[in-house]
Formats: sequence, structure tokens, C-alpha cells
Amino acid sequence: MSTRESRSGKKSDGTKAGLVGVRERRVRTGGVDLSVVELGDPARPTVLLVHGYPDSKEVWSEVAGRLADRFHVVLYDVRGHGGSTAPVPLRGGFTLEKLTDDFLAVADAVSPGRPVHLVGHDWGSVQAWEFVTVARTEGRIASFTSISGPSLDHMGLWIKRRATRPTPRRAGQLLGQGAKSWYVYLLHTPVLPELAWRGPLGKRWPTMLRRMEKISDGGYPTSSLPQDAAHGAWLYRDNIRARLRRPRTDAYAHAPVQLITPTADIFLSERLYDDLEQWAPRLVRRTLPAKHWVPRTRPDQLASWISDFITTHESGGNPATGTAPNGPHAERFGGQLVLVTGAASGIGRATAFAFAEAGARIVVVDQDAEGAARTVELARLIGAPQAWAEPVDVGDQQAMEKLAAKVAADYGVVDVLVNNAGIGLSGSFLDTTAEDWKKVLDVNLWGVIHGCRLFGKQMAERGQGGHVVNIASAAAYQPSKALPAYSTSKAAVLMLSECLRAELAGQGIGVSAICPGFVNTAITSTARFTGVSAEEEAHRRKKASRLYGLRDYPPEKVADAVLRAVVRDQAVVPVTPEAHAARFLSRLAPRALRALARVEPPL
Repeated sequence: MSTRESRSGKKSDGTKAGLVGVRERRVRTGGVDLSVVELGDPARPTVLLVHGYPDSKEVWSEVAGRLADRFHVVLYDVRGHGGSTAPVPLRGGFTLEKLTDDFLAVADAVSPGRPVHLVGHDWGSVQAWEFVTVARTEGRIASFTSISGPSLDHMGLWIKRRATRPTPRRAGQLLGQGAKSWYVYLLHTPVLPELAWRGPLGKRWPTMLRRMEKISDGGYPTSSLPQDAAHGAWLYRDNIRARLRRPRTDAYAHAPVQLITPTADIFLSERLYDDLEQWAPRLVRRTLPAKHWVPRTRPDQLASWISDFITTHESGGNPATGTAPNGPHAERFGGQLVLVTGAASGIGRATAFAFAEAGARIVVVDQDAEGAARTVELARLIGAPQAWAEPVDVGDQQAMEKLAAKVAADYGVVDVLVNNAGIGLSGSFLDTTAEDWKKVLDVNLWGVIHGCRLFGKQMAERGQGGHVVNIASAAAYQPSKALPAYSTSKAAVLMLSECLRAELAGQGIGVSAICPGFVNTAITSTARFTGVSAEEEAHRRKKASRLYGLRDYPPEKVADAVLRAVVRDQAVVPVTPEAHAARFLSRLAPRALRALARVEPPL
């Protein structure tokens, strides 16, 4: 294979899409000139980003800019796209074998003698699977991160297994993926795709992307889109039918693989990757609650996962074994930033531990500085790659504003916010003073408002989604003559959560309200009882603690419910059996709940 390189002092077209300070070169291979740009220090590990269809390398601009501080980042336009020339004739010019030639030419030009870390999205991932499973590239790929693009060989065998041994589930999987692949059939038709892309579809595509995926302009897609899409149709025509009919049975990955699966991808079913461990023994799985074009909609998370995967490999670790988080939700939360208030004990601490086990970075917020520091220490032992303690009163507006600014500056924008801090207050309405009301509302309601307002705003401004979890209570929908202030604060939290969920849904931010019920935590030992003497208050605290201890519902189960609520994007989550029962009665038999509210509590 002959390769010719040339360097130019001019900036590439990528600068228009956010690629500032790039170095451009041309690589000649197989009768085409490939447009290649580089960012970062060439002495550092090389990350090679391969784009999909109908994109050009500019789809990676947001991710590339975030990686360039740590790595030598390389992007190139696939033949016939962007600044790269097209093969002549087009038919037969886009086979996986020729695309592999292109990859090797670029890798040899930008990283001679040293393997590259490969990252592919969409068709960039499809062809990269070819690169990482053929013998002639062995030793040239240090790791591979696959995003929204399966191996055609693996897919062909996946289809054959389900077609030859059908079951209702397998048939459903085939039909489901077949429906998602509607566009593939259209791209195999002659002439029509080219006419559509060079006509109305090419003009409307940027607007369609903004509506479907909430993608901002930022110089993407580029003006070459109609021609890129017309040429790229041959990626499908040259490869899909031939490879699905005769898939290779030896398509084993010879490098570690990280699979990132957007859970809302409208083009690919998650089931396509069910058997992937068979083909990629050194596999790490990640899931992302997003649609297809994650290089544009979730660049922060992609850059974080790519960096961690590469760094682990470069440091001599095995990304697919002990160095990776192994909790039940590690695929979803590994590397994400989670802030939990009231995390020095109880539900907050258990929630911090659950996210730590899933590999998240944890910010622990609590007035109890010593307890927060202990939570951080244990979270690191459990699996959090990083954890920090921030002693803050969540009811103090100025303190929360300073916290939000510090977290954004020092740790980044929070991916998951858990507003858990709360205090207990029991006593009749007439015995509850204005000061009592202020104390309980400052923490239980205003603490949640401050958290949602400050950190929710940061999530919205980042534009990459997120999730807010507010710990309410079964008392939010179960009235009680003994808990007017506490129940009012939690009912307000529940309604705030419902309103926020409606407001933030269009920005990809989920909001969940968790309603635990009677859980064995320290809140009973610190709860206040109004209208009684200090001696009687101490007696009631002791009795409440004993009753909750006898109930013995562990906070770890609430923490599990928190993580499930984020993964499933649930709106309202009762946890304990009594919380479920009260929720049921509040909907179907509210008069029964009102009758129960009159019963004197056993304290």
C-alpha cells in the first residue's frame, strides 16, 4: 500500500465546528486522498476518532476538544466524505477491506510504531469492528471504544441464530431490529438516496437533527453533507448484504473493547449486543440514556469514559477485569458525578455507597463534617474513583450558591443530584411554632429547592441531560394529625418534583420523587417533638427509634430504589410496603387515609 503525506499550514474546515488549533495533513491511500487533522501532543497516546453516516469528522469536534488536553487526538474524513476525495468508480470503492487500508494508512502516518486507541460512532464503529477483528491490524490497535455501530459479522450471526432457531422472543428481536433498520432498505435503492440527499433531505437534515436529538448548530453538520450522504450510501451497498449473508466466524477482537450503548437509539436495538462477550472477551459495557448522536449530545460523558478506558489500559491495568466498577449499575453510572445531600448517615450515606459501588464520582454534602468525611472514606473503598466531602447547610441559600459554584469549578457539572437532607418534626399543628415551621421547611423544602434550582440549572445549561432525585416521603400523600409540618414539607417536595419533571423533560433531565416510608435511620434520634417537655421529647425519640428498629427496613433498599429510579426514569417511587399501600389508598380510597390520619400515633 503506497501512502503519500503532505502537511499544510492552513487550518482545516474543522475549525468552523469547534476544532481550534488543529494540524492538517493529507494521507494518500488506495487512490483517494484522506483529510486528517490532529490535536494535542503527538508524544502522548494517540486516540483515533472515526465518524459515521452521513457525518464528517466534525461530528467529533466536541469530544476531540475535551480529549486534546490529555491525548494526541486524530480525526479523519472517511473516503468520499468531508475533505477526503471519493473513489472512482463509487461502486466497490467503500468495502470494509478498503476502509481497513485507509485506517492503516492514517495510523501509520500519525502514530508510526505505536498502537492507537480507536473510537468509532455509527458507521465509524461498524468499520472499526472490522479493523479490530482482522489479523493484519493486530498490534496497531491498543483499545477500541464502540458507539452505536455493531460488527456486521456479529450481526449476521446474530440474525442467523434467531432465524434458524426461532422462539417468540427471538422473533420479536428480529422484527424489532428489522423495523429500526428501515432506512437501510431505502439506501439500497438505486439513485433515489442520492437525489433525496442532494435535494430536500440534505437541506432539511440539520433542522431534523435539532428536533430529533436536540443538537445545537455549532458548525455541524457541515456544508458537504449532501455530497457526503450521497457518497456514503455505498457504505451500505458495498457491505451490508454481502457480509450479513456470509459473516466471518472468526471475528474476535484482538484488543480491549468498551461498548457504549445509547438506550434510546432509534436505529439499533440493545439486543444486538447480547452475545458480545463471545467475540470480545476483554469487554467493558456502558449505557447512556440518550439517542443516537451522542458525540454531539453527550460529549462530556463520552470524553470521560474514553479517557478512563485509555488511561487504564496505558497504565497496565485490564479494563475488563478488576479495575472496572462491578456493581449492578456500573454500566450506567461509572465515571458520572453524583452529589448527595444529607449523606453523613442513613439513606444519604447508603445512596452514596450504592453510586460508589457503580463507579460514580461522589460529592457528599452534610452539616456533619465528620460524618461526611467518613462517608467519603468508605465510598472510596467501595469503588468510587473520586469522592469529596462538602460540609454545608442545605437550607442556607448563600452557602448552597457557593457550593454549586465550587462543585462546577472543581469537579464538573453534576450528572445525578440526590436531594436527601431532611429533619423530622412531630407534634400537633397548634403546638408547632413559626420557628418550628421555619426550621423544617428550610431543610426539607428549601434545601430541595436550592439544590434543584442551582444544580438543575447547571445541568440545563450544559445541555447534556442529567437526573434529579428528591427524597420525599410516604407522608407526602398520607396525612397524619401528628406530622403536619413534616408532611407538608414532603408533599411540597413531591409536587415540586412533578412540576420539574414536566419542565425539564424537553432537556433530557429526568426528575424522580422517592417516598420511602418507615426506614431504620438516625432521623428518629434527632427528630423534634413539639408541645412536650425536654424529658418527654427524649422519651419519645427513644421510643420512635425502638419502633423503627423493630421495623428494621434498611436504608440500602431505599438506595437501590434511587438507582433504579434514575435508570428507569421513574416519576414517583414508593419504597416500603406501607408506602405502596398508602399510595394505593391515596388514589382509590382517600377517605380511608383520612380516617387513619386521626389515629393517635404510638409514641
